[in-house]
Amino acid sequence: MTIVAAYAYRNGTRANPVELVDERHAPVESEFVWIGVTAPTEDEMAKLKTMFGLHPLAVEDALNGRQVPKVEIYGDQLFVVAKTAHLEGDKIAYGETCIFVGKHHIITVRHGSARAHKELREQLEQSPKLLEHGPDYVLHAIIDFIVDGYLPMVEKMEDNVLTMEKHMLASFLEREQIRRLFRMRRQVILFQRVLGPMAEVVGKLSHLDLPCIDENAKPYFRDVHDHVRRVEAMVAGLREVITSVFEASNLLEQQRQGTITRQLASWAAILAVPTAIAGIYGMNFQYMPELQTRYGYFVVLGVIAVVCAILFQRFKKAGWL
Repeated sequence: MTIVAAYAYRNGTRANPVELVDERHAPVESEFVWIGVTAPTEDEMAKLKTMFGLHPLAVEDALNGRQVPKVEIYGDQLFVVAKTAHLEGDKIAYGETCIFVGKHHIITVRHGSARAHKELREQLEQSPKLLEHGPDYVLHAIIDFIVDGYLPMVEKMEDNVLTMEKHMLASFLEREQIRRLFRMRRQVILFQRVLGPMAEVVGKLSHLDLPCIDENAKPYFRDVHDHVRRVEAMVAGLREVITSVFEASNLLEQQRQGTITRQLASWAAILAVPTAIAGIYGMNFQYMPELQTRYGYFVVLGVIAVVCAILFQRFKKAGWL
């Protein structure tokens, strides 16, 4: 396990570091402990369990690292699971942050998260008046930090789709680009399945009566809930844009194919005139009066030219050429 940070905070100010031991931690009034760890082992989680009286089922879930976003109540403590997400190429990679919240402690266990909480901790430490509110405010800040990480990812995906849309309007989408559209659509659908439970988590924190969550902290969670819904709306819009790009590409391709078909049909009709006349005079008959006409050859060529010119003008006026 990597212990990112383990400190006690007194009246909103960092007081002293905290070590993991196999004995119960004695809480102090106006003080709470904030411990951040990544990929812990069973022995290390056992120490945290002993120190802060964590529930065995919550500890098991934190070790698993493959939970859906949720809020669970264990006595006077909360266990919150939140999903992190970041882009790796066109693929959304997911991580998990498990959060144990007590009256005098907050413990974060991260799995696969690309963004550490170092900057967040430093930012909170610069605002002692806010930090002194306790673990519930830190919980809000962590979830807000995770949700804010969704926005750049969605905006990047939007930029990629709009670039493909611009290319689609200029020329045909290639097979690989169509495959990429389907891959992105699949990633968006999977991400929507994460956003739903995340919205439920923040909704519970902002509306339900839960241990360790002060009534004054609920407006902060409502603000995060608004952020989640905003991301949900952006993702829903992105999914529609991806679908519309694919459908518009198909329509434009059909339109171009129809134009080509009409052009081919027009030229076939024009060329049918000289072909028919040449076919008639190509028949090997002896008694064809026109063959003895002095200027017959030029007359036939003139007829062919006039008819072809008339057909060309008609087709051009109709927009087929």
